[in-house]
Amino acid sequence: MTADLLNLLEDTIQRAIKGGADAADALAFDSQSLSIARRLDKPERLERSESRDLGLRVFVGKRQAMVSTSERTPEALAELVARAVAMAKAVPEDPHCGLADPADLARNWGDYDQADPVEPSVDAMIAQAAEAEAAAVAVKGVTNSEGAEAGWGRSDIALVASNGFAASYARTSHSLSVSVLAGEGAGMERDYDFTSAVHAEDLKSGAEIGRGAGERLREAPDEIVQRNGEGDQRDGQPAIERKRPDE
Repeated sequence: MTADLLNLLEDTIQRAIKGGADAADALAFDSQSLSIARRLDKPERLERSESRDLGLRVFVGKRQAMVSTSERTPEALAELVARAVAMAKAVPEDPHCGLADPADLARNWGDYDQADPVEPSVDAMIAQAAEAEAAAVAVKGVTNSEGAEAGWGRSDIALVASNGFAASYARTSHSLSVSVLAGEGAGMERDYDFTSAVHAEDLKSGAEIGRGAGERLREAPDEIVQRNGEGDQRDGQPAIERKRPDE
């Protein structure tokens, strides 16, 4: 995907130069995310979102203007360039604006292993959340569950400039969490556990997260506090959250 973004931005830069800009740079940001939630072995939420943005900055002499769009059709890019150049010609000069000298550009940078190439399936995420909640409610003393959630996200970012700079990278995130309750009525306590990682294989297992959440409730509380003075509600009961020493 990042290669496609670089080609798109290179085309946008060329359009800007042909349209009257002396120099230009363009940035693209694409993101997508997926999240699921389950409570008491039933689905509560399944959400997917996708977004994309493209920003263009043009320089006309010592004047500059910036515009952005989510549309990437040839017609939309032509309109974007025309609007940016017209704006740059209308604004006051800025003696400090401009792109870096090509001799000052970075040419090499490391591979930081920031992206997992595999997108998890909905079924796999549901199974993770179900495993986490099942392990949590199986802990002795746990009386209710606020549910388990699994999430995934990916961002692709690319930057191209007319001075010769072109680079892109991607980043992913995976997460899993569960929250459970112990006790009854006004003595109800809440605790949770979670894990997050760039690569799915580095996440803790659902069973480990679930046990962690349940076993936290078995520890002697250092201080019991009631949220908002009245407590949060779950199934008509006020939930009291145990405050930890570092909070």
